[in-house]
Amino acid sequence: MGVRAERTGVWFSAGPWVMLVGTLNWLLLMVRQVPCLQGNDPYRSMCYSDIIPLYYHRGLLDGQIPFLQADVEYPVLTGAVMELGRRMVVLLGGRSEPGLSGDEHALAASLFFGATALLMFGCFLALIWAHLKLSRPWDAMMIAASPAVVTTGLINWDMMVLAMTSLALLSWSQRKPVWTGIWIGLGVAAKLYPALLLVPLAVLCFRSARLRPFFVTTAAAIGAWVAVNLPVYLANPPGWLYFWTFNVERVAELGSLWYVLALAGYEIDGLSRLISVLMVIGTALFCLLLLLAPRRPRLAQDLPAARPVPRGEQGVPPQYVLWLLPVLVLARPRWRDWIAFGVAETLYFGAIWGHLAGTLTPGNGGPDRLYWAAVILRIAVQVAISGRVIWDMLRPDSDPVRLGGADDPEGGLLDGAPDAAWLTRLPWRH
Repeated sequence: MGVRAERTGVWFSAGPWVMLVGTLNWLLLMVRQVPCLQGNDPYRSMCYSDIIPLYYHRGLLDGQIPFLQADVEYPVLTGAVMELGRRMVVLLGGRSEPGLSGDEHALAASLFFGATALLMFGCFLALIWAHLKLSRPWDAMMIAASPAVVTTGLINWDMMVLAMTSLALLSWSQRKPVWTGIWIGLGVAAKLYPALLLVPLAVLCFRSARLRPFFVTTAAAIGAWVAVNLPVYLANPPGWLYFWTFNVERVAELGSLWYVLALAGYEIDGLSRLISVLMVIGTALFCLLLLLAPRRPRLAQDLPAARPVPRGEQGVPPQYVLWLLPVLVLARPRWRDWIAFGVAETLYFGAIWGHLAGTLTPGNGGPDRLYWAAVILRIAVQVAISGRVIWDMLRPDSDPVRLGGADDPEGGLLDGAPDAAWLTRLPWRH
């Protein structure tokens, strides 16, 4: 290529390269799961996945339909994908009915895992595609190449939720509030996480005096959620309610600061209530930050900036790293932050399985403080990156996305929107 030639075409396009790296990353994930498919210890092999155990223990192996015939601790859409995987087992020659032999059980479980992995790979490609359509397509490489995909991509069905969340952000950036709401509603029907988008969206729309798009988005989200959930509720109310009752009261679980304190002998009574209070206070402070920052923050900055708010959550399973990865890439697209994030999460991933397998326990039988250290390091790195995002919100000149003079490339109807008149009259704005 000459120095004056225009660098266009497939060799200089982000799409093919990002998709290629993402596919190779997913193949590494599949290879890493082989020891568990061969029956090895999932903790020592660090290949644990909920997919096969839940196939055995939630009635899918016997042909039971989630929510209608078997209780499932997930929202409706995740249960629907589990049922789709079960039906794919039958189409691929496996059997899903009572009275099967051990070999038939093993074959059906392996087919179910393979079918689920294929479905989640499609969701992963949709996630990458959504980020390729945004304003900085090469940043999608940070998602495609992330070690979090190799380590946690098939622990659960979370990749589906990530795809829907990113499709919602893409729809918002394209000024399509109805589709934004539909994707959020479908995402909430799979996991509650996408509902968090509505909080910063409400504050930013209020700050810009453009509440109509928010109400349209919210109405569409509610409509999509009801359309998915109502038939299941009408068919079997107790089965639909199981997910909600399952999550009402929980104790400190893996990965949380509270869990480390409990291991150290400082267990806290009434943890759920305490966390609820902290969440309310933290959310209120976060909304004030969005409202009173010198310049309207970018929508993509909001979830990483809010990460310290739920830092007291009861449980942080290792796959939750996937929830933060796409919005972190949008909020702070810097490779050094990506590396710090990836290193901390990978160390935590190794530590949690060593903790569960007992391989981190000292020879004298004392506590495995290496696991404690991994949890604290993970929290510290996430809080540090969140702090950097908050700094970018307070000092927009340091925001890497705004360096070229942009306002909010993914802001949709908010991109370039001025603040409401009442906000500009506040004393500290002069």
